[in-house]
Amino acid sequence: MKYQNPVIKGFYPDPSVCFANGKYYLAASSFQYFPGVPLFESDDLVNWTQTGFALTRPEQVMLDKINSSGGVFAPTIRFNNGRFYLVTTNDTTHQNFYVWTDDIYGEWSDPIYVDQGGIDPSLLFDDGRVYFISNGTDDNGNAGVVQCEIDITTGRKLTPSRCIWCGSGGRFLESPHMYKINGIYYLMAAEGGTEYGHMITYSRSESVWGPFTSYPHNPVLTNRNKAPYVIQGIGHGDLIQDKNGNWHILCLGFRQLHLWMAFHHLGRKVFLIPVKFDDDGWFTASTDGTCDEYYDIDGDFTQKEKKHYTFENTLWNTDWQYLRKPVPGNYIFDKNKITLKGTEITLDDTDSPTFICMHQRDFRFRLGVKVTIDSGEAGVTLYHCENEHYDIALRKKDDGFEAVLRLNIGGIKHEQNKMPISGETASLNVTADNFSYIFTVNGVMLGNADCKYLSSEVCGGFTGTVIGLYAVGDNTAEFTDFELNYE
Repeated sequence: MKYQNPVIKGFYPDPSVCFANGKYYLAASSFQYFPGVPLFESDDLVNWTQTGFALTRPEQVMLDKINSSGGVFAPTIRFNNGRFYLVTTNDTTHQNFYVWTDDIYGEWSDPIYVDQGGIDPSLLFDDGRVYFISNGTDDNGNAGVVQCEIDITTGRKLTPSRCIWCGSGGRFLESPHMYKINGIYYLMAAEGGTEYGHMITYSRSESVWGPFTSYPHNPVLTNRNKAPYVIQGIGHGDLIQDKNGNWHILCLGFRQLHLWMAFHHLGRKVFLIPVKFDDDGWFTASTDGTCDEYYDIDGDFTQKEKKHYTFENTLWNTDWQYLRKPVPGNYIFDKNKITLKGTEITLDDTDSPTFICMHQRDFRFRLGVKVTIDSGEAGVTLYHCENEHYDIALRKKDDGFEAVLRLNIGGIKHEQNKMPISGETASLNVTADNFSYIFTVNGVMLGNADCKYLSSEVCGGFTGTVIGLYAVGDNTAEFTDFELNYE
C-alpha cells in the first residue's frame, strides 16, 4: 500500500517508537510546552493518533521560566516485561531521567534520575540487563556515545560511563539508539546537526561494549545533498520491525516553504522510511539512502488525515498544550468554548502567559474564532517563540474596543494595523498558505505577514509554529465558534 510522508505533521521532532500488545507507540520532544512528551498510537506505522502525554504533572519536569527550545529534549520509548519506559532530558536543568507506566493510557511515574550527562538518552534491555546510552562525555572525559549499565528500579549506575563510539566524523553526534538483532548489536545515531546537514549513521558490534565497526557507506540516510527538494533535515531516527517482519526508520525531517525557499516554519515532523538488511547483516534505507515523499510498503491500510478541528472534536488534555508552567485556574473549559483569565504576563515573556495552543500541521489553513472580552486584550497568535510571533487581537480602550495586528520579529514589536470595533465581541480570522498569513477581523483585512519570519532559519531553536489563543491583562476572555480547516 502507498503512503505519503510525513506520517505525523506539525512540530513533533525526535520521534522514538516501540511495539507492544499488537500496536506501535511513538513519543516526540516537547521542549517548553506542557504537558510534556506527546504520545501516539498506530496499527500500521502510517496512521497515528495522539493518546496523550507522558509528563502531565508539574513535579515530573521543571519548566518554570525557561527559554524557548529549553526543557524536554529527545525522548526514547521502550517496552519491556509488560512495562513502558520513557527516558528523556531536561536540557534546562541538565538532567537525564526516565518515567514508567504499566498503562500507556494512564499516568506515568515520578522521574528517576540517572547520573550520566549528555542529551538524547536511550535504553537497551538485553538478557536481564539494562543499558543507559546518551551522547556526551564519559567518566574519563571522552566525548561521543556514552554508555553505562543501570539498575532499572532505582536508576543507580552499576558500571562507569564509557564512550563506546565516536560516530562517523560528522558534527553534533546525537540520538544514539542500540538494538540487538540476530545476536549483533547495532548502534544508530544522528550527525551533522538537526538542519540541512542532518544524517543518520550507524555501526555494529558483537559486544554491547564494542568495539563498533561503522557502516562502510555512512550515512545510511540523509537528504543533505538531495536538491532541489522540499523535504530536508532528515535525521534523528529510531528503528522498528513491523508485524510483517519488515524494518523501518521513523525519523524527523522538515518541509521547506517552497522548492527554492530554504525556510521552514512548521518545525520538524515525523517521516517513515523502509529499511532492508543484506546478506552480510548491514541495512540500507529507502532505495538510495534518501527520504522520498511516497513509498509502497506491505500492509492493508488507508492513510487518513484529520483536516477539521473544533473545540467539540478536540480534547483539551490531548490536542492542546500550554507554555511552561500554566496556572490551572486561568482556564475554564467547556465543550464548545474556553474562557481564559488574563494576567500581566505576555507572549514576549519567558514565563507562562494565559495561552493554549495546538501545533500548526500544514501550510494552508483557514482559522476562525469569536472572542469576547471585558478588558485587556485577547486573541489568536501564530507563535514560534517569545521573540517571533504574529498576534491578531481584540483590545479594550478607554473609549471602546479596537482590533490590533501585531508583528513581533527579532525582538521588534510592531503594531501593523488597528481598527475600531463596535462592541465587546469580534470574529478573528487567519488564512495561511505556504508563504504568508492573512489576518481579518469582522471580515475586514487588517494585513498579512510572511511565514518565513516565523521559520527556524530566522528564529533559531528547535520548535515550530503553533496556533494559540491567549489573554493578557486583568480580564476574562471567552472564545467560541473555533474552527480550523486545513486544505
